Amino acid sequence: MSAVEETKIVRVIKSVQSNNQINHSVEMTISEFKTALNTWGQRKVPFLFWIDFELEKPMAVKLDQVDSRRILFEINGFTNTKPRFLNNLPLPRERAGVRGLKKKPISLSDYKSKFNKVLYHLNYGDSFLTNLTVKTEIEIDQSLQDLFHISNAKYKLLVKDQFLVFSPETFIQIQGGKIYSYPMKGTIDAAIPGASEIILNNVKEKAEHVTIVDLIRNDLSMVAEDVHVSRFRYLDEITTSHKNLLQVSSEIVGTLPSDHQSTLGDILISLLPAGSVSGAPKPKTLEIIANTEQEKRGYYTGVVGYFNGEKLDCGVMIRFIEQTGNRYFYRSGGGITTQSDAEQEYEEMIDKVYVPID
Repeated sequence: MSAVEETKIVRVIKSVQSNNQINHSVEMTISEFKTALNTWGQRKVPFLFWIDFELEKPMAVKLDQVDSRRILFEINGFTNTKPRFLNNLPLPRERAGVRGLKKKPISLSDYKSKFNKVLYHLNYGDSFLTNLTVKTEIEIDQSLQDLFHISNAKYKLLVKDQFLVFSPETFIQIQGGKIYSYPMKGTIDAAIPGASEIILNNVKEKAEHVTIVDLIRNDLSMVAEDVHVSRFRYLDEITTSHKNLLQVSSEIVGTLPSDHQSTLGDILISLLPAGSVSGAPKPKTLEIIANTEQEKRGYYTGVVGYFNGEKLDCGVMIRFIEQTGNRYFYRSGGGITTQSDAEQEYEEMIDKVYVPID
């Protein structure tokens, strides 16, 4: 890293720490982001990072410089915060649930308008699978900080006055010279009789999952060798504030070059945005998403992760609450194929508006 680049990165970090809110005008460029991650990886310097879906606002901070007054994270149990009772913070009155989460979804007709735009491109052959997402305004009686502490997820990140994410989905993990990815595609209410058989035998859901697995396998092949699917379509159960959900995932693994820690930034950027929240083929599908959703996703469906000096672990930023002034919006969606039903996709989008609880 050149002296100029090092100085810019230090300035970015200090600005993040000195402002009440992160000042987007001093975020890194993609080039600076890659250089920082490559250099810190080579030097085995622990760091935290998050990056938006459009790859326009990447952030990376050395772990010992993360300001816990403004940024809280927990990644597979590794965190910069203590349990609330150790911080002398009051627990919410209803520890087992979330108070007052009210959903105000867009109308079915508005959703169908977006759905039909996607379907047109799918039928025309522009895309095999397109991930369509929307905003749902919500009302909550708890602060985002409260929700951070009571939620249970593999990947949690709170950026004060901006957003909270509690994601179950791993993007990639790098350890022991291997790269792993766990694409998640397929959701069903666990209370439905025979739910596991229904979701695993559903032709549309299987086709969607196979498409994403193939996309991720191809993506990993750009940076690794001997890429293969080690586990295919296994189920995880997620407890939410409203119901339990079954979600379908697969595991894909590949072997990295011996010097991979010095190219962590390049590896990450070459794989983004995540295939499970975009679609296939990726370039054209990204155009369809932009034209249909008509607004940038920002950090929603981006990636958050950390490096501990040896292992890189990062998740896709789904299950996402965005704060705009005093209003809150939950971002959710799902994969659309030619076999999709608009009303079922609409209900799934609403079902995904939840807070996962302990």
